[in-house]
Amino acid sequence: MFLLSAGFISLIVILSIIGIIILIYLITRIRIVRQTNKYVVERLGAFHAIWSVGVHFLAPFIDRVSYVVTMKEQVKDFDPQPVITKDNVTMQIDTVVFFQVTDPKLYAYGVENPILAIENLSATTLRNIIGELDLDETLTSRDIINTKMRSILDEATDPWGIKVNRVEVKNILPPKDIRESMERQMRAERERREKILLAEGEKKSQILLAEGQKESQILRADADKQSKILAAEAQAESIRKVKEAEAEGIRMVREAEADGLKALADAKATPEVLTLRSYEAVKDLANGQSTKIVVPSDLQNLATLATTVKNITEGKK
Repeated sequence: MFLLSAGFISLIVILSIIGIIILIYLITRIRIVRQTNKYVVERLGAFHAIWSVGVHFLAPFIDRVSYVVTMKEQVKDFDPQPVITKDNVTMQIDTVVFFQVTDPKLYAYGVENPILAIENLSATTLRNIIGELDLDETLTSRDIINTKMRSILDEATDPWGIKVNRVEVKNILPPKDIRESMERQMRAERERREKILLAEGEKKSQILLAEGQKESQILRADADKQSKILAAEAQAESIRKVKEAEAEGIRMVREAEADGLKALADAKATPEVLTLRSYEAVKDLANGQSTKIVVPSDLQNLATLATTVKNITEGKK
């Protein structure tokens, strides 16, 4: 009885161990697929399925994960490649390729080594493109090279389930003697531009100085002209004022004389006043335009003076 119990216990232990081993094995057949990955699963050596994100279980002994493909965009910086331009200049060019897997099945079964295939394809494509350009065009046509390479690589890698998003020429290294020649050429070009800029600056400076002198002379001449015009106008105004003052004085004198003669003729005056007025009237007669002049013999005679004044008044009228 004791022996049977020991054997039974041993069997139970063995079965438990086997069960634990089987459980551990089954647990190891569980796969958790992340967001950015795709699993390519084969069953009995043939393609079975593409697993996306989530928990999956591999059938024991018949299923296996053949490829784990990342769906993120990848960047590959390839080594510099020797290329020959159209004018037989050898240079080193290295490129950077940005690509992304679009079909995991084609990526797994389309080509043996996709990265190596892309590198070799980019090298041959780059040689073909550079062979159609000369040195100067190669150095100044990076955008054209990038566009052509992207188009060719994208078309060639489409059967592999790869999408080429961008191709960039990273460095272009001409031979040393070409680089030295280009440096001398650039130095000469910079010196030429410097001399041109200096000459243009000197030219503009001389032009500005000449224009400044011209404007200064014009302004001085204009100021002199305006000064003379103002002086002439002031002199003319002064002469006009003087003449107006003289005319006004003459008019006032004549009015005063006329008023005095009228008052002398009409008013009653003393003998002394009449005598004084008679002398003044005689003075005016000598300078006047009267055609009829009567000179009394006795200026003290008031009657004769009155007659004289009357005759003078009638003569002026």
